[in-house]
Amino acid sequence: MGHKLVGDDRIVNKKILFFYARDSFSMTYCPLCDSIYEACNLRTNMKADTRTKFAISVILILSVAFIIAIHTLIFHDLRTLAFYFLLDLALIPVQVLIVTLLIDQLLKQHEKRAMLGKLNMVIGIFFTETGTRMLQQFMAFDRRGANQCRAMAVAVNWTSRDYENARAQMNNLDLDLVGRADDLAKLRDYLLVKRPFFLSLLENPNLLEHESFTDLLWAVFHLTEELSMRKDLHALTEPDLEHMGGDLKRVYTRLIVEWLAYLKHQKRDYPYLFSLAVRTNPFDKNASVEIRLPA
Repeated sequence: MGHKLVGDDRIVNKKILFFYARDSFSMTYCPLCDSIYEACNLRTNMKADTRTKFAISVILILSVAFIIAIHTLIFHDLRTLAFYFLLDLALIPVQVLIVTLLIDQLLKQHEKRAMLGKLNMVIGIFFTETGTRMLQQFMAFDRRGANQCRAMAVAVNWTSRDYENARAQMNNLDLDLVGRADDLAKLRDYLLVKRPFFLSLLENPNLLEHESFTDLLWAVFHLTEELSMRKDLHALTEPDLEHMGGDLKRVYTRLIVEWLAYLKHQKRDYPYLFSLAVRTNPFDKNASVEIRLPA
């Protein structure tokens, strides 16, 4: 028969669990802080870290005092020592300026570039999972479909100027929603299916550092809501179609901008991924995953 814990038995068993947790580092109740053991262990580590820093500070100060005493005993020149000591104090603001405003800023920029490089992996997953398919669906509403395809025909030999010229085409986008209710319904259904995937992307806290891609996700969420809240897409009024056109254009524009930036990054850092992206270009009707022999 099971034994019901009461009074002192419960405390004893909690202590047993506590000591077991201390040895196994498992998540177990800690009677000292009324929490799981890991929380208690975190506070213990913080206190130990503070004591260590204090001890190091004391050792360094005593070392300086000891060196000054040895210098004074050997050279008997406290005036010169005081002169250089004050000179070093006078230069501390300049040292702080160099370390905090220059070196620290350079390190932060380097860390940000490294983080954005890792975020491009997330963006790559986005385009592999859904972004490329979304571009194909948005093209159904593009009045400049043929011209747009020529402008976005990314090639292996593209330069930075070619990418900038392609981005400039975003100012000429012209979407047509009249008579496209079926295409709108297909887009709505597809976005609703992919909504869990979009939400999973937002779970990455570092993604907030990539403002343009975050703006794209918010635009996609808004478009999804606009489409899903309309009962009959075949009965949209002209002002409503104009409003929906603005929402579609917002997503389409930012989607293309992110796609071009992603391809540019791939070409620079991952040529093999760039090769596949070019061979699956949604704007190129002749694109083929299989590498063909030259004509």
